[in-house]
Amino acid sequence: MRILLTIAAAAAALTSTIGMAASPEQRFTHDGRTYAYTRTDLGDGRQLIEGRRVDGNKPFRLVVSGKRVSGTVGNVPVAFRTTDAAGAAAGGIVAGAR
Repeated sequence: MRILLTIAAAAAALTSTIGMAASPEQRFTHDGRTYAYTRTDLGDGRQLIEGRRVDGNKPFRLVVSGKRVSGTVGNVPVAFRTTDAAGAAAGGIVAGAR
């Protein structure tokens, strides 16, 4: 559950950058764990966020479409609203999220 909240918060922080083409790999650290990800503009207002937890190599793949996020974290399907992720971010998981 903790990784889901972390990824959700990251997704919320990244949704404000929709319109960018594929980005170079970026990283953030939370609770001593490092996450690496890339963002790709899929068009039609959708954005793909793909990455992995560096220690353990747990992958995640999220598609942000409007106010919805769906995808997988590890092998677990996830779906949530960007506002839910922003709430997690407001708790201090990712600074700068809306």
